[in-house]
Amino acid sequence: MDTLNAESTALVVGASGGIGHAFVRRLLAESRVRRVWAATRSPRSPDLMALGEAYGDRLAPVVVDILDEQSIADLARHIGGRDPRLHLLINAFGFLHDREADIWPEKRLEDITPEAMLRNYRVNTLAPALIARHFLPLLNHRERAVFASLSARVGSIGDNRLGGWYSYRTSKAAQNMFTRGLAIECGRRAKRVICLALHPGTTDTGLSEPFQGRVPEDKLFSPDFAAGKLLERIDAASAEDSGGFFAWDGAPIPW
Repeated sequence: MDTLNAESTALVVGASGGIGHAFVRRLLAESRVRRVWAATRSPRSPDLMALGEAYGDRLAPVVVDILDEQSIADLARHIGGRDPRLHLLINAFGFLHDREADIWPEKRLEDITPEAMLRNYRVNTLAPALIARHFLPLLNHRERAVFASLSARVGSIGDNRLGGWYSYRTSKAAQNMFTRGLAIECGRRAKRVICLALHPGTTDTGLSEPFQGRVPEDKLFSPDFAAGKLLERIDAASAEDSGGFFAWDGAPIPW
């Protein structure tokens, strides 16, 4: 990533997930970034600890609960105390299903429950908004910075031809609207911040695992492939792209 240099800092929220961990690994291995903050509920996961052994203090694992605003605010203060400028923030988390809570994508209207819809909204929409609220001061400086959130093509209203999946689709559509609105506000008060909604494609993670049966083999991506493609898109993004919704291959997605 040419836009990140030895003075740059990055934050990946959701760093113990499949794509999140791949983002962290690639940022450490393929960029000159000075430090990668890896935020997760499990900062001592074996995968992150292995990266820590390989990259030393360039990796900074930290704990966060994305459903708790105070936890997000505390994280922003902690990071800001060491790194007052962030150059890249990636929200690499998402929610679609929970077997224990019996939450699954809806096939018909009668399947909608308040619990499922609110859970999707809290993770997919509210959490990125609260992260932006507390971290924008660290992104707003004289150098280029990117705020990127993992979205999903199924959150596109214009591309919705199958219906169903009400909770996930609406929460991702709302996330996209937030990203668009944030970009407009940043255009007034944080002009060097680029805001992006990114679709990684169908990726081989726990989120998509129950729904991979009908996915062609060449359309099921590894987390490493998805992270690499999205980092290319982030690296290429200009101010004119801010507020846009893009697929893993760089193609714009209709709202």
